[in-house]
This record gives sequence, C-alpha cells and structure tokens, in this order.
Amino acid sequence: QVQLVESGGGLVQPGDSLRLSCVASGRSIAPYTMGWFRQAPGNEREFVAAINWHGTTTLYAHSVKGRFTISRDRSENTVWLQMNSLKPEDTAVYYCAVGPRYTDVLDSLENEYDDWGQGTQVTVSS
Repeated sequence: QVQLVESGGGLVQPGDSLRLSCVASGRSIAPYTMGWFRQAPGNEREFVAAINWHGTTTLYAHSVKGRFTISRDRSENTVWLQMNSLKPEDTAVYYCAVGPRYTDVLDSLENEYDDWGQGTQVTVSS
C-alpha cells in the first residue's frame, strides 16, 4: 500500500502561482503513471494532469493546458504540479493519485487510478 501526501496549497490571488507536491511512501511509484485531480465544492472530482512513468509524456485537461505543468522525480518518489496564472475557477481540493503501471498511454478517467492522497486546498480569490 502506498501513502500519498499532498502539500503546497494555499490562498492566492488571481494570476499568482503555486507548486503542489505529492510525496509517496510505502512503495516506489516509479513504475506508475501519476495523476492530479481536483474537486471544487458541489462538483465532481475532475482530471487535471497526468504523467507517464518515464516522465516523458504528459496529458492535461483543456482548462489548465498552458498554465499547469506536471513533473516527477522518480528517485525522490515525488510528483509536482506547477500552477501558473491561477484563476478563481481553479479553486478546489487537489489530489494526486497512482495510475496504471508500465504504460505510456495516459488516462484521464478517475477509475484508472487506485491510490489517492488526502488532498490539499487551493483557493484563488482577490
């Protein structure tokens, strides 16, 4: 069983940046696709970004493409989400999750991800 701990959330103004971290423990996440999802109050959880196990291929939701960047360090068992040009509609709890193993085909479907962190709150407000 892997444990995921997200951090880096907070209250920022529109246009600001944040960098979220997801640190895994219990087992290596190096062979796995990693994803970020978010859930705003009253909404379903939605896909944000994913990165393949090599760290060479990424996938983004249309709403964040060009503003957010997902990256990983396989040796440190860590995944990041750099969020720039934040908007009020980015306000949500952000979760990292472990996806399929040893695949370069990235998936945005929540049910393809098995292990989840507790989330970190991001609030964008003036």
